[in-house]
Amino acid sequence: MVKRLIFVTSPPACGKTRLSKKLATELKHIVYLDKDTLIPLSKQIFAVAGEEYNRSSEFFEKEIRDYEYDVILDLAFEALRYADLVMVNAPFTREIRDNEYIKALRAKLAEAGAKLSVFWVVTDPEVCHQRMIDRNSDRDTWKLEHWDEYLATVNFNIPENLRDPDDEASLILYHNSTDEMAAEDFDKIMEIFKDYD
Repeated sequence: MVKRLIFVTSPPACGKTRLSKKLATELKHIVYLDKDTLIPLSKQIFAVAGEEYNRSSEFFEKEIRDYEYDVILDLAFEALRYADLVMVNAPFTREIRDNEYIKALRAKLAEAGAKLSVFWVVTDPEVCHQRMIDRNSDRDTWKLEHWDEYLATVNFNIPENLRDPDDEASLILYHNSTDEMAAEDFDKIMEIFKDYD
C-alpha cells in the first residue's frame, strides 16, 4: 500500500474542513493537519509588527503566507514517516496550479515512498459567500466587506493539471454545494480509499 499525502483544497468556505474532519473520522491511521491551526501564530506576527490583522493584505502575502505552507508541509512529511495517510486541510491557492511546484512535490514524495492526492472541493461561489457569513470568522472580515473585489481574485476552476491518468486518486472532486451531492461524492471517495480503511 502506497503512502499518500492528501491535500483537501479549494477556495475558502467551500467545505474543506467539513470533508477533512469526516475523512479523518472514517479512515483509520490517518494524520490530520489543518493550516488554520497556525493562525494564532500568524496573529501574533501581525501584532508584533503593528499591522492590522488582515489575511488578504500585502503584509500577510509577503511576511506570513508562504511560511505557513512551509511549516504545514514540514509537519506532513514528518508524519509520513510514521503513517500511511497524511491529510492537509489548506487552500494551496497558488501551489496547486503551479506545475513546477507540483512536480517538485511529487518527486519529494516519491523519495519518501508516497504519492500526492488532491481533493478539490467544488462549491458554488454564492454558497461560499453564505457560509462565510454564517461562520462569522474574523479571517473573512475583509473578504465579506469587499466581496466583489475578493471574488475577482479567486479561481474556482477545477485544477485539471493535477490529474494523473495512471493514478485515479491524483485528483478527486467533492461536490459540496448541497448535502446530497456531498454524500454521493463522499461514498465514491471511501470506495477509492477502501484499502486504507
